[in-house]
Amino acid sequence: MACQGIRMQPSTATLPAGLAGGASERSIPQTICAREHAIDSSECVDDPRTFRTARAVFERRIRYWETRPMPENRLAVVAPAESRALVGEGTQKHLLRLKQQFFGIAELLADSRRWASAFAQASFAIFRLTPDRYHYNHSPVSGIVADHYRIAGDDHSCDPGTVLAEATPGSKNDHVVTIIDTDVPGGSLVGKVAMIEITALTIGEIVQCVSTERYDNPQPVVPGLFLQRGAPKSLFRPGSSTTVLLFEPSRIEFAGDLQINQSRHDVSSRHSLGIGNPAVETDIRVRSLLATAPRIRPLTTKGQS
Repeated sequence: MACQGIRMQPSTATLPAGLAGGASERSIPQTICAREHAIDSSECVDDPRTFRTARAVFERRIRYWETRPMPENRLAVVAPAESRALVGEGTQKHLLRLKQQFFGIAELLADSRRWASAFAQASFAIFRLTPDRYHYNHSPVSGIVADHYRIAGDDHSCDPGTVLAEATPGSKNDHVVTIIDTDVPGGSLVGKVAMIEITALTIGEIVQCVSTERYDNPQPVVPGLFLQRGAPKSLFRPGSSTTVLLFEPSRIEFAGDLQINQSRHDVSSRHSLGIGNPAVETDIRVRSLLATAPRIRPLTTKGQS
């Protein structure tokens, strides 16, 4: 159960963001306390009493190896960020419409040579980080970096109300694209995965800082680098931000609870998928279960029921 992280059933379109409790207001800056963010200071790597600025809180490191366990299945895809998540399949028309409004694959990837076509009918997951969240991204899969590039743009809000109202706001924001090939020895075997890290509002930088052991010896992302599932990959500078994952068609199945939350009709929301269905977000912890490879159904022989 612990490896699946916190997955609350939403009573509104967005789950309550209280991922942690018991933090002492004396251990975090007054500017952060004033916002009533629920930050668990006990899980921080560094002594919270040393945090003197809001940036220090935003960029805090946590003992993820103790507090954010991963699923036992080494091929499971995990959440890259501590966030509010939306998932969808390219074959579902209303979610495909959301996809087109949010990022427009070709424009977001900004590379018509091969990646736009590879992810044309992608399954997708959108992770919205708010300022109180842990701001490191972790690799959702194990695999080799096939491509990595930055696309400059103008920063916009990554709030779903803004995202769903504009044509392609995500594609116009400054963002970094990393293509991970998982069909390699030691990989997660779920095909190619596009990881897009998008800035918003006050964030002006995404720092690529891959570590294989905790946060030690960070290095930049370059083609040919092997990324280990669950390991730190990058850091957003202070503010709100969004991470998007794209999966090749039919290569993954999202966790059941995420699918159930996504299809709920008994919630009200100011965020719409375009045909009146609410865009239901789920609070999700970094490194918790996101998806697995599709289950292969056994073949039946003639005469079997």
